[in-house]
Parts: sequence; C-alpha cells; structure tokens
Amino acid sequence: MQPSLRTCPCQINPTAEMANTALSYQDCCQPYHESLAAPDAERLMRSRYSAFVLIKPEYIVKTTVPAQQGLLDVQAIKSWAKETDWAGLEIVQHIPKLGKRHAQVEFKAYFNTKDNTNDLAGKTQAHHELSTFVKAKDKTNNDARWYFLDPTVAMTVTQKQPCICGSGEKFKRCCGAYI
Repeated sequence: MQPSLRTCPCQINPTAEMANTALSYQDCCQPYHESLAAPDAERLMRSRYSAFVLIKPEYIVKTTVPAQQGLLDVQAIKSWAKETDWAGLEIVQHIPKLGKRHAQVEFKAYFNTKDNTNDLAGKTQAHHELSTFVKAKDKTNNDARWYFLDPTVAMTVTQKQPCICGSGEKFKRCCGAYI
C-alpha cells in the first residue's frame, strides 16, 4: 500500500477501546514532514513519532531546538528507528501552555521487541515520556514554530547565558526550567 493511502502511524493507538476513523498519512503528518509547521506541541509530537516509524531522521533533527540540532547523531536516530518495531502512540496529556512559549506532551510510544535473548521478546512495551517543547523563531524565515527540547543532548549551558531557544531571556528563566 502506498504511504499516502494508509493510516498515519500517529493515529494507531493499541490501548484505545474504540477505533475512531483514523486519518491517512497524507491527511495527517505528511504535510508537516514536507514543510508545514506544526500548529502546536501535540501535533509536533505526533509528527515526530510518525517520522520515527517512517524512518525520517532529518525531520527529527529539523524539529529539535536549533541549538541542539548539530549535536544529534543522524545515523544513530536512523538505526534506532529501523531497529524498532513500532506498535502505536498514545497521547496521555497535552499541556499547551507552560508559561510564555513552552508546552508539554506526555505520551506512550508502543513497540515490540525483536531481541530473542530476553524475556520481553515479542511483547509490546511502552516508552513513557513527558516531553517539553518550545515555540521559537525559525532562523530561515523568522516565523515562530514549535521545537522539541531534547534533555538527552549533552550541552554546556550556564544558567545566566542567553537561552538555547533564542528567546533572548536567560537560560534559567526560559528552557532551563524544563531541561
């Protein structure tokens, strides 16, 4: 089946009691993967999950806060995405406003293990995370857009330096509160 006709990966929720009419990839995440800016943190979270499923590491990098993009390992992202048998996404909670420009999305990304050397082989597991997002200016066109703040990226940041999101505020008063 062509990707534009199948159910979008972010629409698959293995814990849902009832299946609502799910959107196709073409009507859901594809526009964001191609160029459209996500309107909110939840939509960005969903499109990032779909990018992992569809092995689009460039999108993962592009939607991470710009100061962290050069520190990401594209090959590692690609390998992890390929090696994971994705099973669905559940948005637990979306907090659209945490101050001036931050939001959080709590989610569970379900996957099946392929490793036959452990007791969890073939069983669905969940990666449960509370992710923070920031709305910041895009350097290329100066429009504000949502970015993921990756807490796993090692950065040398002081509390008094300008924030990594480019807000002009001190790091400790902006993104530092969430990383």
